[in-house]
Amino acid sequence: MHGLMINEQERREIEYLLKREMEEITFDLGDHRIDQGLKKAMEERYDVLFQIFRRFATREECLQYMPRKKKQN
Repeated sequence: MHGLMINEQERREIEYLLKREMEEITFDLGDHRIDQGLKKAMEERYDVLFQIFRRFATREECLQYMPRKKKQN
């Protein structure tokens, strides 16, 4: 466990960076040209970023960026 002390401006910047990265991953996951193995790695990265994002964001924002559940065949 690590602690981190940041001011409000730094918090907003981290939140912005997390949102931007998660949006980019979401966009890339929709690209049919990307290999499924790479998509799996991208989904795992998204999950990690979302866990960090949850510490900064409001409940409403978390719902907006919540990872989609996969369909089970």
